[in-house]
Amino acid sequence: MTTLSGALALALLASTAQSDASPPPRCAVELLVLGVAQDGGAPQMGNPDDPAWADPSLRRLATSLAIVDRPYDARYLFEATPDMREQLQRLDAFAPSTGEGPGLDGIFLTHGHIGHYTGLMYLGFESMGAQGVPVYAMPSMAAFLFSNGPWDQLVRLGNIVLEDLQAGEPAVAGSLTVTPFEVPHRQEYTEVVGFRIEGPDRSALFLPDIDSWEEWDVWGDVEDGAPGMIEQALASVDVAYLDATFFANGEIPGRDMSGFPHPFITHSMARFADLPDEEKAKIRFIHFNHTNPVRFPDAPERQQVFDAGFGLADEGERYCLGD
Repeated sequence: MTTLSGALALALLASTAQSDASPPPRCAVELLVLGVAQDGGAPQMGNPDDPAWADPSLRRLATSLAIVDRPYDARYLFEATPDMREQLQRLDAFAPSTGEGPGLDGIFLTHGHIGHYTGLMYLGFESMGAQGVPVYAMPSMAAFLFSNGPWDQLVRLGNIVLEDLQAGEPAVAGSLTVTPFEVPHRQEYTEVVGFRIEGPDRSALFLPDIDSWEEWDVWGDVEDGAPGMIEQALASVDVAYLDATFFANGEIPGRDMSGFPHPFITHSMARFADLPDEEKAKIRFIHFNHTNPVRFPDAPERQQVFDAGFGLADEGERYCLGD
């Protein structure tokens, strides 16, 4: 049975639950949300008045997913965030590793912005000193890690092993088939991808960063009247974790945010307004900036998202990809 849990009954997993329902029984291949914040986390450095400093329940870690593949006794991370230490501890509490070191059978990286790969440092000589952790990366991302310090040391010392990905080409890892697809988003250092993650019974879309849905349509050469790239991607999966960095223009005081390289939640909800209810229900907005009001449990903007038929990802949330 496919179930989304708003709260996971593990003390180490902080969650802003959307319901009081008990978490479902664990399934064979299970997705676990380990973080929902933008790269800097929440509260963010330099914001001393953020209520999350005084209330740890409001703290949010940088966006990351884990997948536990029980038939293969394997665990995978999607993103290596600056919060990777705590996220790995949470994963250990949820599904303890039976191996040595970090107990990771693969880390899939979307791109080279700080919230998405810098957690690799904890695998290195100065920290865990892991050996042979597979890191799945696109060509420019792999070249960046191979050619730039301190990341190149991880490669030289064998802490990580780079596994090449190609856009549109599926990579098989245990029970999973993971297919990267390129999207437009600030390619200062590397290309940027999302992932279609296919389990034995269900599939997920993970797209934490994109400039705009409309620019992706241009990239995909979508014809007038045809479904857009994101609508096509939604139709092909059972659940979708989508970029929701900002709620609306104006949430950063004194700045015109209209040119910010992320789709506002308000814009996404307007674009998806005419989708069937079952398509809207697939969407779990994620990657919240520290300014985004939806990260607060009692925010009216949060309820606005639910009332429109969409969802918001919560830390500790689980989704069954294989029964």
